Amino acid sequence: MKNTIRQVFHSSKFVVGFAIFAAVLLLIIIYPLLYPGDPLEMIGLGSFFKPGTYVSVYDAIDTESGTMKLPDANAKRIANKLSEEDREAMKVWLVAAGVSEEEIDTGDTDRLLALWKEKYDPSIKPKGMVMAERNYYKRLNKNLEGALNASEITVSEKDPESGEMTEGKTISDTDYVNTKDVANKVTLPLGTDNFGRDVLKELVSATKTSLFIGLIAGVIATFIGLSLGLLAGYIGGWADDFIMFVTNLFTVIPGFVLLILISYAIGQEQRGPAVVALVIGATSWPWTTRSVRSQVISLRNRDHVNLSKLSGHSLIRIILTDILPYIASYVVMALILQISSAILAEAQLSMIGLGPSTTKDATLGLMMSWAMLYSAHLNGSWWAYFPVLLIIALISFSLNLMNTGLDQVFNPTLRD
Repeated sequence: MKNTIRQVFHSSKFVVGFAIFAAVLLLIIIYPLLYPGDPLEMIGLGSFFKPGTYVSVYDAIDTESGTMKLPDANAKRIANKLSEEDREAMKVWLVAAGVSEEEIDTGDTDRLLALWKEKYDPSIKPKGMVMAERNYYKRLNKNLEGALNASEITVSEKDPESGEMTEGKTISDTDYVNTKDVANKVTLPLGTDNFGRDVLKELVSATKTSLFIGLIAGVIATFIGLSLGLLAGYIGGWADDFIMFVTNLFTVIPGFVLLILISYAIGQEQRGPAVVALVIGATSWPWTTRSVRSQVISLRNRDHVNLSKLSGHSLIRIILTDILPYIASYVVMALILQISSAILAEAQLSMIGLGPSTTKDATLGLMMSWAMLYSAHLNGSWWAYFPVLLIIALISFSLNLMNTGLDQVFNPTLRD
């Protein structure tokens, strides 16, 4: 046993796959301990907030501030207001106004603003430009003028006695506060989703649920496939014919179509993570059955098996002690592949609205479904779906890499 484990961990592919998978497991174990709380809690009063640290504006105003003259602060403030779309739109106007394209550098904010201030005239009506586009340029110019002419902001306060608004605190563009002094702040490394939920916390919880579904489904599919494969391969005859007839029947029917029909028939209210795992496992066993059967057929006439038969050992004992140990490594590899396939199957089901129906737990497939449903891929909210794709890819890659490493160890034809 020790020698076998040593051989396994000498496989570079298995080690890399195991390291990636272990990192994912550590993430879902440690992160909830460091940042406890409901992963589906809606903390954002809106959808798809960008990743970053958010501080309370209310607390920041009341926090003692210091005056600082930071270099290029005003230029950075203006540059931040100009999106790439705005810069390209300004270039279009300037070209229409007669400025050569070679003179325009959208990355040079100072030069772009200088040209804009010199050439822009709201009374000009460039040829082919509709009124809506001209109004857009007017709004853009107004915003730029406001940024260029930054002035103090006065915060009004309501007098509790008279009810009148009086001048309160005045905020200058050179006033800065230390974020450590702000009482309420939150860091969202992956922003929020369409429901205003912390994507990272939700992603960790979803990964845990998807791994649970994959493990349960993988164990069920492997157990069914192993049991039927052992019986068909060892007993043979009519038992083999009947088992293979059922197996071939399930093989002919596309597995995902069968999965869709069963999931739809169960109904939305009953489709929890455990039920979905059971359905996936109950429809994923045929290829394991066929593979195990072929392995058992090559073993059933070995000398040690025939000796057990002559000794009068029972069918169960022969299968468990004389055949199963010889295909144990193959069973482990089949289980790994079943887990990987089950995670992908859950993601596919959830993408078409037939995955787990739950308000307490998220899955990787449900997160993808929510992101696509609310058009995260169209509005540039990459943090709502890209990390999910990355986790799914890492889990599948690591499991398949582990399987390849085991195959190289235990398959004599693949050994170096």
